[in-house]
Amino acid sequence: MGSKGCYGSILILISKQPKNLNILLIRLPLPALVSILHRMSGVFLFLLMPFLTWAFCNSLSSDTNFNKTVVILNSWPVKIIEVIFIWALIHHLLAGLRHLLLDLQIGNDLILARFSSKTVLFISFILTGIFIYWI
Repeated sequence: MGSKGCYGSILILISKQPKNLNILLIRLPLPALVSILHRMSGVFLFLLMPFLTWAFCNSLSSDTNFNKTVVILNSWPVKIIEVIFIWALIHHLLAGLRHLLLDLQIGNDLILARFSSKTVLFISFILTGIFIYWI
């Protein structure tokens, strides 16, 4: 009788486990999505820094290298990367400020956390659009 009770509790535990672990099908809360995008934008900015440093140093070395760098930076694949870079920079800054405020116990309520997440996403996309128009 004791062993049946033990197996019964194991079956109850097994049945409570999640059935679908596909990351693409799991609906994340907005604050979690902003946090993940904050980390991804940081990685993207970190990986792009050597190329930005090379372009900066190359453009300062001579007039011909400056003109070559301008031609490279004006190509359409690089323009797409520039737009992603601008969004990543703005989003990383805004989400970082949001995380600092959360660390100071400001905006820890669920309603405020959701609102600040929406605000970070909205402002980052609006400012990216303004920079695209400006470029």
